Amino acid sequence: MIKFHAPASIGNVGVGFDILGAAIKPVDKTLLGDVVSIKKSKKLKIKHIGKFSNQLPKNISENITWKAIKLFEKKTNKNKPISVILEKNMPIGSGLGSSASSIVSMILALNEFYKTKLKPQKLLKLMGKLEENISGTIHYDNVAPCYLGGLQLITEDQLKFTQSLPIFNKWLWVIAWPGLKLNTLDSRKILPKKYTKKKCIKNSRNLSTFIHSLYTNQPDLAIRVMNDIIAEPYRIPLIPNFFKIKEKIIQLGALTCHISGSGPTIFSICNSMNIAEKVKEWFMKEYKEKGFVHICNIDPNGARKIRVAKNEII
Repeated sequence: MIKFHAPASIGNVGVGFDILGAAIKPVDKTLLGDVVSIKKSKKLKIKHIGKFSNQLPKNISENITWKAIKLFEKKTNKNKPISVILEKNMPIGSGLGSSASSIVSMILALNEFYKTKLKPQKLLKLMGKLEENISGTIHYDNVAPCYLGGLQLITEDQLKFTQSLPIFNKWLWVIAWPGLKLNTLDSRKILPKKYTKKKCIKNSRNLSTFIHSLYTNQPDLAIRVMNDIIAEPYRIPLIPNFFKIKEKIIQLGALTCHISGSGPTIFSICNSMNIAEKVKEWFMKEYKEKGFVHICNIDPNGARKIRVAKNEII
């Protein structure tokens, strides 16, 4: 049996709409991400398990697992009957790269099972194509960090599709999912079709300064310019009480607070565990009935194989 895990991710990372993405992992070692298992079978079998498996489409042809299999077979001319189990540990429409987690773990498991040895660029393109089925457009700010780990800059350069960026190891990322669902396609539809030159220049300035701050070890500067004016302002109305939440979180000592991906998950950045625990405790009171809250680090590894005999991530 082949088994892969792919972590949750934060798309946009506040300042980089469709350009930045970060893989995350809870500090308490909770498995936040999907797991795919594949083995030989007499006929195609697809089974869904896990806490959020009931959120998946009932029609198998609409399911990302089935779509991944069919696209991989088409692109590689591989076609063997297989048994697939998707352990769905991520809520759909959460803003934490749920679809990317399923896509990445599925594609990597298929690549391993068929021994196709596709290069990372080819694998990423397959992942991006599948992501397009979910959001209506190809974007890599979730699949790239989910696959490769760390903080990724999406360049779409022909030779190197993404670039890994430095991170501030002291930062702790508190992610809070309120238990609501936001369709990524709908969250993209509300964005303007055109932007003024002034906004484009300001956004470019914020993003370039943010990246500069990473390479020059200036965390305070990074926080000051972590300001998205392309997507977040238009999505805030979709997040109940966002401004009140942000104000409270900052009062508790968090450095900043933003929408994760297209929402509704909110992420905040803290520079100490003491503050992160306070932020988590406050969010838990708000979201404990339907959602979840985790204190996370950046996951440097991304997707990886699980040693089946020991159920141990390699």
